[in-house]
Amino acid sequence: MSLVPADFVPPDPIHTDEFRLELLGPEHNESDYAAWTSSIDFIRSLPGWATGGWPTPMTLEKNLGDLTSHIARSSSGQDYAYTVLLPDRDEVIGCVYFKPTKPPRDGAVAVLSWVTAEHADLDKPLYEAVTRWVADEWPWSVVEYDPR
Repeated sequence: MSLVPADFVPPDPIHTDEFRLELLGPEHNESDYAAWTSSIDFIRSLPGWATGGWPTPMTLEKNLGDLTSHIARSSSGQDYAYTVLLPDRDEVIGCVYFKPTKPPRDGAVAVLSWVTAEHADLDKPLYEAVTRWVADEWPWSVVEYDPR
């Protein structure tokens, strides 16, 4: 089941003075791994992450498999995963995920995001930017995204 209509073209990712988004893929493996493994407890403290099963320790190789799976699902519209990068370099500082709600509903999306502990000050600006982006450019009428 696709998260978006078949003819929907995902909008350009967000770019701000503080961060930028791009689809999460294998090219981000080392930086993504360094980001989330440095902030496991902090990520679990963020809204939406306390009851989930992630983040859990894994190898760099398993993380690569996870990122390969993310880009395949994003390409097919099953769900979308975006990496959050610093505006001026390819350093991963977080991620944003668009997933089906549980249970899945037409026109609805569940959004999760995280930033590293080092960039905790960007959690709320990321939430606000993603909330605007979803409202302005994505097709969902119901958005589940824990407020900051």
